[in-house]
Amino acid sequence: DNWAFLYAQRLALKQELPLHVCFCLVPKFLEATIRHYRFMLRGLQEVAEECAELNISFHLLLGYAKDVLPMFVTERGVGGLVTDFSPLRLPRQWVEDVRERLPEDVPFAQVDAHNIVPCWVASPKQEYSARTIRGKIHAQLPEFLTEFPPVVRHPHPPSCPAEPIAWEACYSSLQVDHTVKEVEWATPGTAAGMAVLKSFIAERLKSFSTHRNDPNKAALSNLSPWLHFGQVSTQRAILEVQKHRRNYKDSVDAFVEEAVVRRELAENFCYYNENYDSVQGAYDWAQTTLKLHTKDKRPYLYSLQELEQGTTHDPLWNAAQLQMVQEGKMHGFLRMYWAKKILEWTRSPEEALQFAIYLNDRYELDGRDPNGYVGKLQDGGTGLVSLCPAGCLWSICGIHDQGWAERPVFGKIRYMNYAGCKRKFDVEQFERRYAPTH
Repeated sequence: DNWAFLYAQRLALKQELPLHVCFCLVPKFLEATIRHYRFMLRGLQEVAEECAELNISFHLLLGYAKDVLPMFVTERGVGGLVTDFSPLRLPRQWVEDVRERLPEDVPFAQVDAHNIVPCWVASPKQEYSARTIRGKIHAQLPEFLTEFPPVVRHPHPPSCPAEPIAWEACYSSLQVDHTVKEVEWATPGTAAGMAVLKSFIAERLKSFSTHRNDPNKAALSNLSPWLHFGQVSTQRAILEVQKHRRNYKDSVDAFVEEAVVRRELAENFCYYNENYDSVQGAYDWAQTTLKLHTKDKRPYLYSLQELEQGTTHDPLWNAAQLQMVQEGKMHGFLRMYWAKKILEWTRSPEEALQFAIYLNDRYELDGRDPNGYVGKLQDGGTGLVSLCPAGCLWSICGIHDQGWAERPVFGKIRYMNYAGCKRKFDVEQFERRYAPTH
């Protein structure tokens, strides 16, 4: 279910050439830890096995793409290169670096297999809100939201086979933190991800529209780790979920809104705004209001270490933080509350954003993702995101939101508090579930 892969195979079949799949394993990526790398690498083992069955060579190249891929292309006499798309700064730089180093006669194509409507097709500019992009995406869904053609067994074998991959040796090439442990609930790989999608449709989809706001209810898809690592395609998830629209219209529509419109809105922001992870990326009204209130007295001030360990005065916040540390996934509604309290309890909006992104990217399995930076909720914020985490810039800088009544620290940024959470769900039940063990 990968349009870049399918396009590459189509080119190879047309030219009657072998097809190679390369993954360049970088030694570190932002705040990713061994939790993320193991999830990714175990998923890639499954890809390597599938490729072998399809007579397609899979290569795991150790190092940055610019250092290993052009050499691979030259040595193997590769006739063309196809890559996937990410709107984030680093992956875009990787693509640019490879482009500069490729032999001039090797064509290089990029396919947005990440989104349903390709990012640059959905809109040619940064969109202000879900309202301004929704119509553009829905108008193009009939063209792009189609069934995938199959990857076929490749009839043209390579002249020399791929080198066997020493998977365990890959781990020794990594320069990442090994203290953040893997999670038990999420098994990496496409087979496991598809099983989660199947269980969502069978057990949780019916209550998605009504209970996705309640962290105590099992109503979310829980698909974000597999979607983030490309182990399950968002398009596949939508195609499967839409088959049940007759029975669960509201839930299916809510799921499509979040997995397509809100998700692609976050991609749009990161693609067209280079300050997607900084206060400078916020709208003028938000930057002004935050600046006006920078000197406001904070009710509490916490260090990064106190936040990371979940030792604040607020048991709900601590429970949400511990859920993220232990499970690699915080409930979407609580991600809003969590990030907004970091704004309230740190010295400045800049520090708040820095801490929130650091913690999100270090512990969330779906961290380092456009949705984590700017993901936006539906229904004016009363809805909850299952695929789209509440993004740090949405929560702290009001991206894709509007100005609200002015108050200390927050200015006109949407406010959330403990009492509001108590009206939404049984806060104490959640706190008991993630109470600190010490």
